[in-house]
Amino acid sequence: MPEYLAPGVYVEELPGPRTIEGVSTSTAAFVGPTRTGPVDGRPELLTSYADFVRIYGDAADLDVGGTPFTNYVALGAKGFFDEGGSRLYVVRTYTASANPTNDQASTTLGAVVVDARFPGRAGAVRVTFTLNVGSNVVVSDTLTRVRQFDVVWVKGDAAYVVRSRPDGTLFLTSDGTTPLSLTGAEAYPLTVTVDVQSPTVNGQGLPSLSPPMSIGEFRLDPRGGARALTNVLATDPPTRNQALTVPVALDVSGLGATADTLGADLATAIFGSTILSAGLGPATPLPDRQLGITLDNGTDGATPDEPAFEAALAVLESIDDVSIVAAPGASSGWGDDATSVAQAVNGAVTTHCEKLLYRVAALDTPAGLDTSDALDFRNLRSSEYAALYYPWITVSHPIDGSRVSVPPAAYVAGIWARTDIARGVFKAPANEVVRSALDLETRLNKAQQELLNPEGVNCLRFFPGPGFLVWGARTVSDDPEWKYLSIRRYFNYLEKSIDEGTQWAVFEVNGPALWDAVRHTVEGFLLNEWRSGALLGAKPEQGFFVRCDASTMTADDLDNGRLVCVIGVAAAKPAEFVIFRISQITAPTTS
Repeated sequence: MPEYLAPGVYVEELPGPRTIEGVSTSTAAFVGPTRTGPVDGRPELLTSYADFVRIYGDAADLDVGGTPFTNYVALGAKGFFDEGGSRLYVVRTYTASANPTNDQASTTLGAVVVDARFPGRAGAVRVTFTLNVGSNVVVSDTLTRVRQFDVVWVKGDAAYVVRSRPDGTLFLTSDGTTPLSLTGAEAYPLTVTVDVQSPTVNGQGLPSLSPPMSIGEFRLDPRGGARALTNVLATDPPTRNQALTVPVALDVSGLGATADTLGADLATAIFGSTILSAGLGPATPLPDRQLGITLDNGTDGATPDEPAFEAALAVLESIDDVSIVAAPGASSGWGDDATSVAQAVNGAVTTHCEKLLYRVAALDTPAGLDTSDALDFRNLRSSEYAALYYPWITVSHPIDGSRVSVPPAAYVAGIWARTDIARGVFKAPANEVVRSALDLETRLNKAQQELLNPEGVNCLRFFPGPGFLVWGARTVSDDPEWKYLSIRRYFNYLEKSIDEGTQWAVFEVNGPALWDAVRHTVEGFLLNEWRSGALLGAKPEQGFFVRCDASTMTADDLDNGRLVCVIGVAAAKPAEFVIFRISQITAPTTS
């Protein structure tokens, strides 16, 4: 108990009842090649397809190993959000090509090198630099409307840097100390605007450029703070957002200029040696103040392999809130033996989920399989932490509107998330519309599904009226206790929620008071689950039990610091087979 040593009044706060908050189950993670984006470090959380495009590029085809390849990760990301998903992590896999020096696009402007931020053909962007010229800032031999380290061009002379004296007054200098006389001078502040256009294809499928994306307007002197050109476009920018969204970087190490001439030398390197000696002013035509360049080279790397996916999955281990994992496009085989490559990557994703415990893999079969081939593919691996979907679906390409066949796992992951948000994770994510589907690669009938469903192959079916539906909700487990996907994911939810919601009990005194507190905490959580319909039973005690007392722990447990709480739940299983038994009866002859 607390110490009471001196007479007085002691006010103490006592902890109230502990509660458990249910964890999110709708956050997904995709691994696979993209057009651009970081190839290492912690992935960014995306909340829309626009976020994906901003960081990882659009859905234009990749050139993997020198072969055009459908951008399944981008299409999968769009499908995930279109189907109702709201939170997605993406880990880009990238395997360097045979000539890695050309993997990252770049070009040279005099002593300045402009590099793409990340490898990929999408790094061959078009960059437009515009030199902005402000109004004359000399009024009555005094500088106005400028700040220290602004670069200004003095008419008829050269570029100078604004510096500050100890008393706060400003002056122009080229060496940092010698002031320029402002008598009769005209000085115009200079800034640079940067716009970027990424390579893509147009609605006819022809090479094109995206609409210009403005990176911003920047100060020329590197001492200009967060809005200095060389700071925002640095190889290692000051903020993570800039590192993800600014697609180019400037290497100015070759200028070799002093601090007070670097801004002018940078403008000269970008726009040419005559730019500051011309009759510069606010009326200077835009073409004379603008330069557009296109970065050279840039490749999407070599064919992805299993180690690349395993490395990407290892990155996901540090992200706690992921509960759905998929590798969109891995089942395509990347131009090699589709079955072996697909199984290797599916196996890696499944193993990752088994290792992390609270995750489930959304898998798909290779394209073009018939019913027996799909069944053979499923039989290559059994796991309660994975669900397999068949066949591929046909969707509309977001760039040109053409029809393209895609593996369904990413789209189904969005349906999982949609069901979790709307109904709860205990609801089987089946009998749900595939919103993005225009058609299925193969339209299955009931007889074909009767071969696949008992083995854990979840089918996508077409029904006149409802349309394209997910018509299966099983794992690929051979253990009948875990054959239903909703049961596996619901237990993941229960276990992780209780895990995170009872961390307060660690290192508390392991006695009856703690046992009662833990029991009441878990009972309160499960009572809410029973009320929501996730647990069976007409009464709470029929839906669950929680025991945490002397009967659940031995003396050895107590001596070794173990608190043992035994929990049982009667989870509601999906009504997979709805059976109506109808018979004839004889109507009574009398009333």
